[in-house]
Amino acid sequence: MLSRKSLLSASVLSASALTVAMLAAPAQARTLSYASVYPAGSEADKAVHEWAEKVEEYSDGDLKAKVFPMSLLSASEVSAGVRDGMADAGYLLTVYFPAEYPHINLINESAMQVNLIDRERLNGLGTYAFEGAITEFIFFKCPECLQELEAQNHVYTANVASSGYGMVCNEPVVKPEDMEGMRMRVAGSHWSRWVSEFGGSSVSMTISEIREGLSQGVLDCTISSLPEITNLNLTEVVTDVTVDLPGGIYAGSSGASVNKDVWASLSEDQRRATLKAGAYLTAVTPWRYEQTQDEALEAVRQNGGNIHNASKEFHEATEAFVKKDLETIVAYYQERHGVERGGEMLDEFAVLLDKWVDLVQGVESADELAEIYYDEIFAKVDVSKHGL
Repeated sequence: MLSRKSLLSASVLSASALTVAMLAAPAQARTLSYASVYPAGSEADKAVHEWAEKVEEYSDGDLKAKVFPMSLLSASEVSAGVRDGMADAGYLLTVYFPAEYPHINLINESAMQVNLIDRERLNGLGTYAFEGAITEFIFFKCPECLQELEAQNHVYTANVASSGYGMVCNEPVVKPEDMEGMRMRVAGSHWSRWVSEFGGSSVSMTISEIREGLSQGVLDCTISSLPEITNLNLTEVVTDVTVDLPGGIYAGSSGASVNKDVWASLSEDQRRATLKAGAYLTAVTPWRYEQTQDEALEAVRQNGGNIHNASKEFHEATEAFVKKDLETIVAYYQERHGVERGGEMLDEFAVLLDKWVDLVQGVESADELAEIYYDEIFAKVDVSKHGL
């Protein structure tokens, strides 16, 4: 029979062996749930799946993300859903929530100013320049933007942007007078004002409702980035696409908006990995959109549709509208949402946009663009303070 001393020694040895075994065992990777608002297989969905892969890669497998395309939360549910923990992160389109995110929406609604930049200098890279500028602005120049997200229990870790916006329609729209009486789905107040300027009426609906709206005649057009034609399976319900107006992009998106409590529970290494993956998402989303525009237009042609360019008169009238509308944006957000420093914000943003036009010149891949975004923006975010 073992003595009490022997039993105690055996117990200590067993506990020590268990501790060693526990330390030697691989840690269980944590998996975040991510609510995507785009259908499976769309370019936006492919981009967020690549983001999930980067989260795992950059965290050395310590952190993962499971993407739920158009199933966990709809576009109109992401803000509250992530806030309340129904998803750990999501694709937040701030335009659906004007009262909650007015400062972010103000900057996003200035996107048509890209049309005013010299075309030769811009070199077709306006989307990437605006994306870099708005991301840097939100992180470092707009405390109100971060406060808006914090008030909804969200943390900003990435931005996403579309390619340039055109008119995806059921009849040709190439001259100002063609707009008269047209019912157009819009994704922002600036596009709504542009529609009204030329005699049309704007309709607000989520991206998941566009196809039905066009097929049932509720809409004559949707003002959208052109790859949405294939992203949202619109090829069979449109006949005419105007590629170069109204212009501008949609970039009011906290593309990997993380629940604040979830963010706080991550280690600093995990937060850093998430931000590095965020830089990739910020780059690959607009890159995919830009690269797939021609494919979307060809799909329209193959289905018997027509591709149009707007008239010179329409371009000149739109440029005049944009200059006037920048002042309207400031007044609108002050009166409607109490944004006090809108003019100052747009002035500061214009400086960043000018800088980013130069920074993105010569970029040849999504990886290269992601590296620029990371070095210039995301690497400078203090993970010990951001979102906490």
